Amino acid sequence: MRTAVFSCKPYERPFLEAANAAAGHELVFLDASLCGATAGLAGGMRAVSIFVGDDASAPVLRALHEGGTRLLALRSAGFNHVDLSEAERLGVSVARVPAYSPYSVAEHAVGLMLTLNRKFHRAYARVREQNFALGGLMGFDMHGKTVGVIGTGTIGEVVCRILRGFGCTLLASDPSRNPACEAMGVRYVSLEELYRASDIVTLHCPLTPTTRHLIDGAALGAMKPGVMLINTSRGAVVDTRALIGALKRGHVGLVGLDVYEEEGDLFFKDLSAEVIQDDVFVRLLTFPNVLITAHQGFFTREACEGIARTTMDNVTGFDRAGAPGIPEANRVTLRLHA
Repeated sequence: MRTAVFSCKPYERPFLEAANAAAGHELVFLDASLCGATAGLAGGMRAVSIFVGDDASAPVLRALHEGGTRLLALRSAGFNHVDLSEAERLGVSVARVPAYSPYSVAEHAVGLMLTLNRKFHRAYARVREQNFALGGLMGFDMHGKTVGVIGTGTIGEVVCRILRGFGCTLLASDPSRNPACEAMGVRYVSLEELYRASDIVTLHCPLTPTTRHLIDGAALGAMKPGVMLINTSRGAVVDTRALIGALKRGHVGLVGLDVYEEEGDLFFKDLSAEVIQDDVFVRLLTFPNVLITAHQGFFTREACEGIARTTMDNVTGFDRAGAPGIPEANRVTLRLHA
């Protein structure tokens, strides 16, 4: 089946080609992101594969549908960039990668915690300049600190396992309790108690209408003074303007972000020779206690293999069985928004 692969980077192509070797689909690799202006590139292709920065809004889906597309194969777990109502109305099946390597994102989140705490990034830059002074590099023991984990799905569970090894006290908030987390001593509490008691708050929840700007001004104000906030989930879970206000007041002590709510115009591109027009993002970069990585939490060899394998399995299932032809666990339906 001919499949347009939008936003395909050079590092991703070998994984997709290897995963497609047995199935033999005709993959058309496109550097361009999917949007209204590029949807025509998928004309005549029954399947389109997209990544997190692509636009699958209603007008774009209509353009794809007119061109013959009947499957949207996401190369991600998140699906907030897809208008599911319009996809259902058009009869376009939507499949995602619900799980690849939970260790990749979980380990990245903990890496952000350790880097912010022990100032590895600042120490590296100093030593490169032959500055061996320790002033300003003091951190704290992770052992004994209280970490609030918001979202205890597969990734949140792995985060809990890692932090349990550090000797942290673990609090959690999730509409569905994870028995594996409870078995390791994680205590489920209200968001209010989690904010009040946590030295570190780490986000591992999907972006839904309920979680959009979950971390707003009120939530930040309820957190401990000096709290460390980590977000490796989705950018819009955090109200960035409210976060900047809390940083300016000194209420939030350390911030690690692998995602940003307006990252579509920034991440996965080399903008080193350009002037960034996003003033909110530029303001974030000015804080010495903020560490930003460009949505690389997923970026391990194992995760990329898993993403490519599941994406090709979804395309193959659709091709062989017709609509929907996708494993139930990988299908995205409106009920997932409930």
